[in-house]
Amino acid sequence: MSLDLGWKELPVVQRRFLLYSAAAAAIFLLLLMRLWYLQVISYDDLQARSVRNRTRVLALDAPRGPIFDRQGELLVDNRPAFQISVMRQDVDDRSRLFEKLAPLLEVEISALELRWQAGKRFPKYRPVPLVEDVSREIVERVQEHGVDLPGVLTEVRPVRDYLDQGSAAHLIGYLGEVTETELHDDESNLYRIGDYIGKTAIEKNFEKYLQGSKGQRLVEVDVKGKLLRQLQVKPSQPGNKIYLTIDRELQRAANDAFGSQSGAAVALDVNNGDILAMVSRPTFNPAMFVSGIGGDQWRALVGDDRHPLQNKVIAGQYPPASTFKIVVALAALREGIIGTKRTVECKGDFVIGGSRYRCWKKKGHGHTDLTKALRESCDVWFYQVGLELGIDKLEAAAKEFGLGAPVGYPLPGERAGLMPSQEWKRRRYNEPWYAGETVIASIGQGFVLATPMQLAVMMAAVANNGQVLKPQVIKQIEDWDGNLLLQPEPEVVRTIDYAPRVWQAVRDGLVEVVNAPKGTGQAARLDDVVVAGKTGTSQVVRRKSDAEEELDEDGETLYRFRPHALFVAYAPAEKPEIAIAVVVEHGQSGGRAAGPIAREIIKRYMELKQQNRQEQE
Repeated sequence: MSLDLGWKELPVVQRRFLLYSAAAAAIFLLLLMRLWYLQVISYDDLQARSVRNRTRVLALDAPRGPIFDRQGELLVDNRPAFQISVMRQDVDDRSRLFEKLAPLLEVEISALELRWQAGKRFPKYRPVPLVEDVSREIVERVQEHGVDLPGVLTEVRPVRDYLDQGSAAHLIGYLGEVTETELHDDESNLYRIGDYIGKTAIEKNFEKYLQGSKGQRLVEVDVKGKLLRQLQVKPSQPGNKIYLTIDRELQRAANDAFGSQSGAAVALDVNNGDILAMVSRPTFNPAMFVSGIGGDQWRALVGDDRHPLQNKVIAGQYPPASTFKIVVALAALREGIIGTKRTVECKGDFVIGGSRYRCWKKKGHGHTDLTKALRESCDVWFYQVGLELGIDKLEAAAKEFGLGAPVGYPLPGERAGLMPSQEWKRRRYNEPWYAGETVIASIGQGFVLATPMQLAVMMAAVANNGQVLKPQVIKQIEDWDGNLLLQPEPEVVRTIDYAPRVWQAVRDGLVEVVNAPKGTGQAARLDDVVVAGKTGTSQVVRRKSDAEEELDEDGETLYRFRPHALFVAYAPAEKPEIAIAVVVEHGQSGGRAAGPIAREIIKRYMELKQQNRQEQE
């Protein structure tokens, strides 16, 4: 009997039983094979998935390195700040979540939506910050409603804390969120979307020393993404310590001395080029950028006519006015064009080629020699001497002192200023140089432009016998074990070869500027230290006649047309230690507006020096 016949002869129930048994055996075999596949073949992969579903690896931001002044006083540190974030993959209903969360955070739903959309760039399982630097009260409120807020996390991250707010903002700089371009240029792959990075000044240029190394936190979560417990922590490593050359107390004094005025001031150590104080006014608070600056705040900063974001010490270019007379006098003495007793008759104006050039003193200064010309800032004396010297020799002398070219400030943004010559004008305007332009250049007007930093370097060179020093902003950089990573050495750019009698003749005049009865810089005078200096008042626009001059409601010249006030100085005159340049924008008079600021800086410098001596004793 064939199998076919045997099968057909079986009862129907029995045949069905055998079919069902075979099907069940096949299904059981398939299940067994699937179970074997899952338990043996796919074990490692499924185990990893399971771990990923119940755990999260959260990055721990590294505290940036602190920044100190030259005395070890803390200028910039870090503080812990609460941040409310969300894990996108743990949120099923975004609209419902935001409706509950917005009132708790006291923000608009639209603001949360913007952050959510920005978070699409983030890697998977990376928390998306919704609000940053929130109060403890808000954190507690969010935690109380945690059950109804799936995927919401409370994190603590270090944020930059600028202890003196805007006192040295242009030197220290600020942070901002890393851009796509910066991520692309990051060959070491240290940054991710959402990280903050130095954008300007010290914070940017010394980023590699300040950034630190990120840590990690492994946490366990439930099915709604809520934190259950912390499993493992790899601590972050803070950035290195940077010591600047500035003195915190001197910086404060310089900042306070400006009051509400706009301008810039810089103080240098005449022996090594250390920047002891550097102020650019108006300033800004770098903390505004810590959590992302708002559109209105940013527009207010960039739209301010007084340019609070510009570091005017290195980027502000001003006619140096009568402070430039120092260079003219030195160059003329070296060239033998004048002697210390050479006099010029000042009757209040100077005529050449049919053009009349006025002295600031309408009645004139009478018979004027070098000392008197410096002391009382006689324009006519310098008109005559500058004309005899010639623009090309004047240009060469000015560039020796660092004018008309960058002086080597170690951070970006330095402007070159301008020192014209015959060749420069021919190249720039395709025109010849005129004698009248030499006359104007001799008092630091016309085409001549200089930055406050250049004027300070010039004054330091006058004080230290002709050493043109490269400005320094970094004293040293150390790691947390005290190992020295960087310590710039003083750098002499060049040494100007002038005879001792030349230096002394000009220095004597600068002392009289501040200390003699008719000196234009008496507002900078101190009782216990001899200050040497020079005033300057630079025109912003070509002066109009009295009838044409534009006035405000009070009958005063409109602010934007008022001349800038300048003062340069060094002290003590006998053995110089500190050189200063001050520019007060639209301050009208160098002696009255800029001189008192220099006086306060020098006064505070001497007080701090005395305090340090007493502490050491």
